[in-house]
Amino acid sequence: MPPNLTGYYRFVSQENMDNYLRALDINVVLRKLVCLLKPDKEIIHTGDHMVIRTITSLRDYVMDFDVGVQFEEDLGPVDGRKCQTTVSWEGDQLVCKQLGEKRNRGWRHWLEGDRLHLRMTAEDEVCVQVFQKVK
Repeated sequence: MPPNLTGYYRFVSQENMDNYLRALDINVVLRKLVCLLKPDKEIIHTGDHMVIRTITSLRDYVMDFDVGVQFEEDLGPVDGRKCQTTVSWEGDQLVCKQLGEKRNRGWRHWLEGDRLHLRMTAEDEVCVQVFQKVK
């Protein structure tokens, strides 16, 4: 049985965000701004339904989905694209595949103790973020 990811997680660290955003064709000004943000994550996980909120001082991004069901994701707030997204479990990791203009686009979440890890990919770039569970 996969872990329940429900909780509020505070930003701890990130690696390679600028190169990841460059792979998504984000302009230099927005890349620099995003690299300064320290997002929090709020996850509500009820059975096969999940809501993942990424919370920043600039804007929030909400993913509301059923695990294993493909949906059209509007990534307008991120990079202006839409893609076909499927989120599923691979063991204890929640894995998202985003099919669209960019190759190898997606992410995976997993827990190590009370830390939530996020590995985002686009093209050949990988960005890793770590969050600490606070409630």
